[in-house]
Parts: sequence; C-alpha cells; structure tokens
Amino acid sequence: MEDMIYLDNAATTFPKPECVYRAMEEAGRNYGVNAGRGSYALARMASAVIEETREWIKRLAGADSVAEVVFTPSATVACNQVFGGLDWKEEDVVYVSPFEHNAVMRVLYLLQKKYGFTIEELALQEETLELDMEKIRFQFLRKKPTVVAVTHVSNVTGYILPVEEVAKLAAEQGAVVVVDGSQGLGLVPVCLKNLPVDFYIFAGHKTLYGPMGTGGFLQSGRVALKPFLAGGTGSNSLDLEMSADVTGLEPGSPNVAAIAGLRAAVAELCGKSGGFLEREQEMTEYFIDRLGKIPGVRLYLPEDRKRHAGIVAFNVEGYQASEVGMILDEDYRIAVRTGYQCAPLIHKYLKADEFLGVVRVGVGWFTTEAELEALVDAVREIAEG
Repeated sequence: MEDMIYLDNAATTFPKPECVYRAMEEAGRNYGVNAGRGSYALARMASAVIEETREWIKRLAGADSVAEVVFTPSATVACNQVFGGLDWKEEDVVYVSPFEHNAVMRVLYLLQKKYGFTIEELALQEETLELDMEKIRFQFLRKKPTVVAVTHVSNVTGYILPVEEVAKLAAEQGAVVVVDGSQGLGLVPVCLKNLPVDFYIFAGHKTLYGPMGTGGFLQSGRVALKPFLAGGTGSNSLDLEMSADVTGLEPGSPNVAAIAGLRAAVAELCGKSGGFLEREQEMTEYFIDRLGKIPGVRLYLPEDRKRHAGIVAFNVEGYQASEVGMILDEDYRIAVRTGYQCAPLIHKYLKADEFLGVVRVGVGWFTTEAELEALVDAVREIAEG
C-alpha cells in the first residue's frame, strides 16, 4: 500500500507510530494473558501496563489525580456506558451540539424513546458554522439543562468547539457535562482538572494514534454511573452485583495487547514538545488555499481558522460526493471519506443535499505537503472534467 495516499485520518489515524506496533507485538508474545484474573507474574505484568496507561492518559488530558480512567473497546461503547449509566427522568432536558456523532446521538435517541426526555440543539451561527454562545446562554436560562453533550472537534468540518465555555455555562445550571473527545484528545490541548467536565470520552485509534479496540472515558467522580454492562471482573466472583468502582465499569477480559499499543502511543505524545495541532493547521490552511482556488469547489469550514483542526469538507460541482471519492480512489489512489460521516445534525446546515453529503479529508501526523498537493491536482482534474 506504499503508493496509496491515505487522507481518512478523521476515521482512524494511519499508519501508527512504530512504537505502537512494537508494543503490541511485545505484549502479544510476552504477556498477552488475562490481566486482573491471576496472581502470577505475567498477569501482574499485564495489569501494570493497563494501570500505567491510565496514568499516561490522565497526564495527557490534564486530569486531576482523583479522576479515573475507564477503558472500553471503543468510544461508542463508552458513550453507551456513560449515557446509559445516568439516572433519567421524563422531565430531563439534554442539549447536544449540532456536530454530534451518532455514537452520541443514537444512544440518546434510544434512551429518549425509553425515558421520554427532551433533546435540544445548541444554537449555531449558520453563516460561520460555529456555536452561538450568547444564544446558548439564553437557551440554558429558558430551559434548564440536565445533561449537556458536546463534541470537542467536529468530525465533519474540523471545528474545535468552545467546550470550556459550554461546560462552564452548563455547570452553572447544575448540568452533567459530557464531552466527546474522540477527535480531540492528543491533538487539541485540554486541562480537565480546570474544567467542570464530568465525563470525557476518548477513542484510542484516532488522535491518540493507538490501535483499534481501545477507547474509554475519564470521569471526575462528581457523578456516579449505574451499571450498564455486566459480567466477570475477576473480583468478588461470588457477588452477583456489579461493583461500584472502576472494576465494575470494565467487565470482560481487557484487550491487553491493544492497551499496550495505546500506552506506547500516549507516552509518545506526552514525550513530544507539542505542536501537532499547529502543524495540522498550517498544512490544512495550505491545502484550503490551494483547493479554494479551483473553480467549482465548495468548502465547508468554520469561520475562525484558529478553531479549525485538520479536517476539510468539500464538494465538486457536477458530482456527488461518493463519485469524487470513487474517482480519487480508483484513478489516483487517494483515500478520503464521503457521505454524511455518521453526523446527522450538522448536514442540514451545510446544505449539501444535492451532493449526498461531503468529501472529507483528514490530515494526520504522517501527512505530507506533497500528498496534499497530489490531492489538489486530482480535484482540479476532476473539476475540469
């Protein structure tokens, strides 16, 4: 696949740093046993790697020492556990940003059908494709929030949402604050110990540059979750009740090899001096400038470029988004994402129905300027017919 240009990093970052592959192989070969289920040395070694990974993630997220990291197989499972573990009432009001992924929206929709609570969208400035904080303040005063769910970075437009402002407004109203950091953690700086965020969800295989099969959430401890998943935990085996601590939130055998890979990735990120976001923004601005000069290309971007990560959505006049993606793949060996990106709310504001979604480019750690230039040339040839 050396001749393939991979630009779908918003779906999953690829390739991974070499240390990730080495760590996974080492774990699989040397201590790929059931952590937390045995008192022998290999089991203790596997458990130690898992605990070290929790500490690395807390360090990367700027979390307080009392915060807890819960591992799940994916951010989607984490969303199910967090929202499914809250106490719901019919009179509850849940606010979501228009940028939410179906990992959030479908879970809330399922729970809404069961409990009957209300779901409201946070106000958006349609001309800038950014949140309208003044209107949101009024929304919260008009209809008090019970839960506020906001993604950190839009997986469609690359907009970096003002989670700090939203979280503080929500906390003033006593709301539970849930941030979906799947597209943010490891890329966008965050300091959770200074924010009233109750749950911060992460996906190991995206901006953390870890393997698939890793995800989870950080919890502040201010809100206790009810058991949502049940099963073996390797402790208190005679008790049919799930324990109330982190162990009870992690039923089943942990994916030791994948978590070892995640540990290597997060340690690598923490060991760098930073600048990943700045590099992505510089490359993205270069790409946008070149792409925007092609006649017939429509771009869907937040107005404030300082709040824009390395995701670019566009369309080409005369083509459906999927057609552009197919041509890029078959004729140019360039991999991008097309369609609606599992984000059902934002597309009504993009007004791209005639294209059946958008073409999405995801810049990553290993993306080069030459690869973006090749994509620009390819799009120019497509637009010229």
